[in-house]
Amino acid sequence: MNKLDIHEVLQHLPHRYPFLLIDRVLDYVDGKSLTAIKNVTINEPFFQGHFPHFPVMPGVLVVEAMAQACAVLSFKTMGELPGKDAVYFFVGIDKARFKHPVEPGDQLRINVTLERKMQGIWRFSTSAHVDDKLCCSAELMCTYRKLA
Repeated sequence: MNKLDIHEVLQHLPHRYPFLLIDRVLDYVDGKSLTAIKNVTINEPFFQGHFPHFPVMPGVLVVEAMAQACAVLSFKTMGELPGKDAVYFFVGIDKARFKHPVEPGDQLRINVTLERKMQGIWRFSTSAHVDDKLCCSAELMCTYRKLA
């Protein structure tokens, strides 16, 4: 199995606290798939306002965590690390569905599969689970762009 600890994840993503949403990569196959985890704690800054009486991880951040897992798989597949001369952008989110809330204490297991890469657009099938419960699924499209 190909694993990445937090130090290696930090090398493959430009994101930092409080926006780094991947804690570890459990396994990946270049050009095919990746499984990552996000440990969700009550100390996350978004829980102060979402919602104080019932803390729930915002769905857009679950999607962002899935996108960050896609970015790690892309960089591993390209054999590159992110640099200051390029950015990995969303270009589409399709069929996003939210099935179960993500709460403090949950461990979010993120699965991404590269469906295709064509003309610089990477399309992924993604899902996020807590234990055996599907929390979110979506088709994500991203691109890697050099900065001018």
